[in-house]
Amino acid sequence: MAIAAMACVQFGVAISFDLAPRVGAEAIVWLRLSWAALVLTAIARPPRGSFTRSAVRTCVVLGLVTAGMSMLFMAAVMRLPLGTASALEFLGPLGVAVARGRGAARSWAGIAAAGVLMLTQPWQQTPDLLGVLLALAAAVCWAAYIVLTQRAGDAMTGTRALALSIPIAALVSTCIAGPWEFGRLSWSLVAIGLGLALLMPVVPFSLELLALRRLNTAAFGTLMSLEPAIAVIIGLVVLGQVPAPSGAVGVVLVVAAGIGAERTGARRERPFTAAPRRTDTDRAAAGSVGEAA
Repeated sequence: MAIAAMACVQFGVAISFDLAPRVGAEAIVWLRLSWAALVLTAIARPPRGSFTRSAVRTCVVLGLVTAGMSMLFMAAVMRLPLGTASALEFLGPLGVAVARGRGAARSWAGIAAAGVLMLTQPWQQTPDLLGVLLALAAAVCWAAYIVLTQRAGDAMTGTRALALSIPIAALVSTCIAGPWEFGRLSWSLVAIGLGLALLMPVVPFSLELLALRRLNTAAFGTLMSLEPAIAVIIGLVVLGQVPAPSGAVGVVLVVAAGIGAERTGARRERPFTAAPRRTDTDRAAAGSVGEAA
C-alpha cells in the first residue's frame, strides 16, 4: 500500500507534466489543491471546537508550506527529469532524518551529497540551475512540512489536520495562480483536476494511513525512501525520460542514504500519526520519512 501511494503521487506528477504546457504548472497545482480541499473537507470535516489555537496556527503554517512545496516541485519538474527532481526534493526528509539521528545516522549525508553531484554533474555540463534551485526550495518546504505535520499529528488526528491545512494550501495557490487561470479553464480541465486531486493526496493518504496501521514507522519510512527510484521508473515508462548512467547511480545513492538514515535515525519520542502529503503535495505520510513516511 505504501508503494502504491508513492506510485500514485509520481504518476499524478507525470500526468501533470503533459498538461502543464496548456495551462501552466502553477495552474495544475491550483486545480489539484482546490479539488483536494473540497473532497477532504467533505469527508474529513472536523466538529467545531475540535482545534486548539496552537493546532490552528500549526495547520495554517502547514498549509502555506504545502502550497509552496507543491508549486515549487511542479515548477522543478518542468525543467528537470522527474527522477532528478524527486531525488533533489527528497533531500528535505533525508535532512530531517539525518539531523535527528546521532552518530552513524549523520554519516549518510555524505552519501546523499555524492548522489546529488552524480545527478547534477556540474563538472560535465551546466545543469538547469533554476530547476535545481526550485527542487531544493521544494526540499526545504518538505522538511518543514514533516516537522509541522508531526506537530499537527501530535495535537489531533491526521484527517482533522488535513481538513484545515489543505484548504489553506488551496487558498494560497488560488491567490498565486487562480486569477490568471479562470478564463483558461474548460470542463475537461476541471474534470482532470478532480482526477489529479484523487491521485494526490486523497488516495495516497488513504493508502498510507492503512499501511501505517500494519507497519511500524521505521519500516514505513524505509519504504518511503524508495520514492526517487519510483519516480525514475514512472519518468521512464510514462514520460520516456531515460536516465543517464551517472543519474541512475545518483538516485541509487540518494535512496541508499535515505534508507540508511531512516533505519539509524528513527524518531524515538511519541509516534507520529501521518497526515497527508505532498501533496506533489502531498506527502503527509511521506512526511513520515523524516519521522520514522
